[in-house]
Amino acid sequence: MKPVVLTVNAGSSSLQLHLVRDGRVLRTEHSEHGPDPAAAERTLSDFLSGAEAEVTAVGHRLVHGGEAVRAPTVADDDVVKAVRGYADLAPLHVPPALALVEAARRVLPSVPHVLCPDTAFHSGLPAAAATYALPAEWRRRWGLRRYGFHGLSYAWAARRAAGLLGRPVEEVGLVLTHLGGGCSVCAVRSGRSVDTSMGFTPLEGVPMSKRSGSVDPGMLLWLLSGSRLTLEELRDGLEHDSGLLGLSGGLSGDTRDLVASADEAAALALDVFAYRVSREIAAATAALDRLDAVVFTGEIGWDQPEVREAVCARLSLLGVEPPAVTDADRDLVVSPPGARVPVLVVRPREELQVARETLAALDRGAGEAGRP
Repeated sequence: MKPVVLTVNAGSSSLQLHLVRDGRVLRTEHSEHGPDPAAAERTLSDFLSGAEAEVTAVGHRLVHGGEAVRAPTVADDDVVKAVRGYADLAPLHVPPALALVEAARRVLPSVPHVLCPDTAFHSGLPAAAATYALPAEWRRRWGLRRYGFHGLSYAWAARRAAGLLGRPVEEVGLVLTHLGGGCSVCAVRSGRSVDTSMGFTPLEGVPMSKRSGSVDPGMLLWLLSGSRLTLEELRDGLEHDSGLLGLSGGLSGDTRDLVASADEAAALALDVFAYRVSREIAAATAALDRLDAVVFTGEIGWDQPEVREAVCARLSLLGVEPPAVTDADRDLVVSPPGARVPVLVVRPREELQVARETLAALDRGAGEAGRP
C-alpha cells in the first residue's frame, strides 16, 4: 500500500489540510481563517475522522526555519524549540505553524512529522545573491543573509514548467513569480534557485496583499526618529496596512476586488503592483545565462489573467508577449504560438511538494540509519 501523507499548511490567515497518496489528493480542507491554537487538535481530529486511509507521515509547511531547519527535517522537541527561536523573523507565519505542529504531534504521536521549510529551495543561493552589503560583524553575529521563501511552490512549479517545455528541469532557465497573499520572484538555473526577491524575512521584494515589500531603509529610520512612529506601529504598518491595501487607500488587498473597482486608487494599486513585479522579473534575468520561460504561479498568478497581462505587457524587451489565453483551467503555455519567450501558468500545489519532500526526508533518514 502506498504511504499516505497528511500535509499541514498553516498560513497567517488560512489553514489547508490535505491527505496525499502517490501524488493524488484524497481529502482536503481549506479555511480562510487563521488556525485557532486552542481548537487545533479538534480541527485535525475532525479532518482525520472522515478519512478512510491511515496516515503514514505528516508534512508541515514551515515558512522560515532560520538556521535551525534549512532542509526537510523530522520534528522532535529540540528541533521545534530551535525553530521557535526564529519565529520573530516571520511572525505572521511561524507561530501558527508551530501550534499546528504541536497539535498534530499530539493527535498522531506514533507517526513521523517532517518540517518542510520554504527556504530549502533557496539554500544554495550563490554568495553574490545571498549576501547583504552590511558590516561583516553584523552578518557573522546574527546570521544576516538572504533566505528566500515560497520555495515549495517554486520547486513544484519549476518541474511542471520544464515538463510543459518538454525538457528536463536541469536544462532550462526560468523566471518564476509566486503571486498570492505573499508575492515573490525567483530565477531558476539548472533546477536550482539562483536569485529571489524575498530576503532575510518574507517582507522584502515586491508589494503584496498587505505587506509593503522593499522600501527605502532610510525612510524607515526617519519614521522611527523624532517620535513619528514607534517600532510596533512601524512593524504593524509594514506587515498589515501596506501593499495593495495601503496603495488602494484601504479599499482591499485582494486583486479581484481591485480589478472590479472603478476607483482611481484601485487602478494605481494594480499599476504599481504590476510594475514592481515586472521590474523584479527583469532583474532576475541577470542571474541566468538564458531565459526559456516566464512562469506564473500562486493564487493570483494562477487565477488572475488581468494581472498576468499587465505584468507581461511591461516585458517586451525580454521577448515576452501578453498572454493569448486568459483563463487557465490546467497547467499550460498561455503566450501566443511562436513567442520568443513562452509564458506559462502553473497551478500552485504546495501540498504535493510537501508530501514529496516529507517522504524523501524519511527515505534519506532510513538510508542513513541503515549505514554501518
